Amino acid sequence: MALRLIPAATTLSRLVQISRAFSAIFPRRRQRQQPEPDKLGSFRQNVDMATPVNRHRVTVVGSGNWGSTIAKIVAENTLEHPSLFEPEVRMWVLEETVTVPPNSKHLDHSSDLTTTPQPLTKLINALHENVKYLPGITLPSNLIADPSLQSAVANATILIFNLPHQFIGGICDKLEGQHLPYARGISCIKGVDVGPDGVRLFSETIGSKLGIYVGALSGANIANEIAQEKFSETTVAYDAPSIDSREPSPSRSNINAITSHTHNDSSGRPSSVRLTRPPPDLLPIDHHLIKTLFHRKYFQVQVISDVAGVSLGGALKNIVAIAAGFVDGLHWGDNAKAAIMRVGLMEMVRFGHRFFPTSRSETFTEESCGVADMITSCAGGRNHRCAKLSIERGMSITEVEKQELNGQKLQGTLSAREVYSFLSNRGEEKDFPLFTAVYNILEGKAKPEDLPGLLERGG
Repeated sequence: MALRLIPAATTLSRLVQISRAFSAIFPRRRQRQQPEPDKLGSFRQNVDMATPVNRHRVTVVGSGNWGSTIAKIVAENTLEHPSLFEPEVRMWVLEETVTVPPNSKHLDHSSDLTTTPQPLTKLINALHENVKYLPGITLPSNLIADPSLQSAVANATILIFNLPHQFIGGICDKLEGQHLPYARGISCIKGVDVGPDGVRLFSETIGSKLGIYVGALSGANIANEIAQEKFSETTVAYDAPSIDSREPSPSRSNINAITSHTHNDSSGRPSSVRLTRPPPDLLPIDHHLIKTLFHRKYFQVQVISDVAGVSLGGALKNIVAIAAGFVDGLHWGDNAKAAIMRVGLMEMVRFGHRFFPTSRSETFTEESCGVADMITSCAGGRNHRCAKLSIERGMSITEVEKQELNGQKLQGTLSAREVYSFLSNRGEEKDFPLFTAVYNILEGKAKPEDLPGLLERGG
């Protein structure tokens, strides 16, 4: 049987006719093109040229190793996106007197600035380097160190909190009434706030004290590597409150949500915080703007809405890292450390599901703030390193901390004690054998060598 070949041109013509007929019957809905992050400013200004647009002013509260690194990233991006942000970024510095190290490239024996003790803010602004907490890294010239907390946050519409979590309460007390009531925040603090009422996210602790909405940033982020612009990634969680919506004509079904001054907290219930609506001429803070503020070629950002999951991942992985450090200090090998990490990840997910119902499993298992952060923390983070050294040197982690961290504090030991306190008050510590084991070892109630038995009895 002979096959009849249809010319290609005829076939193409028929396909076009069929496509046009199909489109006439089922008209295709036009897709709204989403702006790229770096085109966001011009896109929004073109939406309504009659409406003036104010740029965001950014302040970083905290200037340690990680705080200075985040400030560097943010200042680079505000400088590159002047349609969205005021280029100048303020960084609040807890003032102290510092001498430039003898191995610093800035050391000039003919200069009093580099040879005599100076205020840290003066050195940062003159040398564009945090010589104490981030030595050897050049900071952008548009990053201004400010020793006054009130001055640093004045007129800032975006506040980035990046300091040890034990100082948050005092800082927020000093900030009350000093910031813009419609400011929004991002917490880079890895920990949980445990009090008489239970456990809370630091993003929500800050938000409730200041009356603002606060998201969270966390990931596999060793500060020195990021400051050196080595490739890494992070996760930012920001679930924009409905009051921040810029919908010009809300439908009857969503008008109540858009005009509400409240938002849901991590429990899924309405928050007690009554938010202030941002001015109509201020660019709305959404996932595009957040990504533009934090994303660099060397620091890739994924923006999601699960604030609880991102916050918990950053807090709980430090406890796992301490256990991994004990294992490495005992030279038990990779199999043992893999077992610790598996159990740790399982307990992180369980903790999220049980106490923060809005958290999602995939945040822990797929995002940088979850499994990736746990892996890097168990391989080389400060909590792992100090736990490992405590075994090798035969001393407590607290003693190692004083020797190794230049005055900074471990978050893992604090989190372990706070999480155990919360669990034991509820009688649920046995459901989290690894978290409980780390606490008992830190308190001297067990030895690192006991870990296998403690996990077996807990399982």
